[in-house]
Amino acid sequence: MLWKLDVDKNIKDVELRHNPIIIRVNKFDEESAKEFDSQISLAHNTGQKIIPVVIDSYGGQVYSLMSMIASIKSSDLPIATIIEGKAMSCGAILFTFGEDGLRFMDTDATLMIHDVSSWSHGKVEEVKASAEETSRLNEKVYKMMARNCGQADDYFMKKVHDRGRSDWYIDAKEAKKLKIANNIRVPRLNVSVNINYDFS
Repeated sequence: MLWKLDVDKNIKDVELRHNPIIIRVNKFDEESAKEFDSQISLAHNTGQKIIPVVIDSYGGQVYSLMSMIASIKSSDLPIATIIEGKAMSCGAILFTFGEDGLRFMDTDATLMIHDVSSWSHGKVEEVKASAEETSRLNEKVYKMMARNCGQADDYFMKKVHDRGRSDWYIDAKEAKKLKIANNIRVPRLNVSVNINYDFS
């Protein structure tokens, strides 16, 4: 995603005190979740009216995804989500947390949905506890995604189940049809600096 600066011809030099914040998400781990929250906070001080979140990710840790979702929910500014390349697993869920009408997907981008993964090892009871937690998280993220897209709570869970729980790859046109994406294009952020003369 690009941002463009338009400067009034009457202004000779310009230096922005704060450049607009465009958040890029490639990973879902503790470090990236912390940086995500920091960028959300910084964006509130730039004067921009929307925070663009560009996603190009294979996914990652679901708890880090939950942290990023919490940051979005606490934002006073609307969040626009944009898929460039791919939004898989956690990336697909995060994409749906863009404001309704502000979810953009490049025409050649790919979205992928699948069940939450569990990599538990250890004693039987530990594996059982991990399986229960994975099931809980799985139901939670599917429900959140469905509600964000205006679908019934079990919509995506049923869809994945009907596909034999295999990875579900979705192109931009299908994503829009499923109400996951709102727009099939990458937007541009325009910054205008101008002088207004007022006489009274």
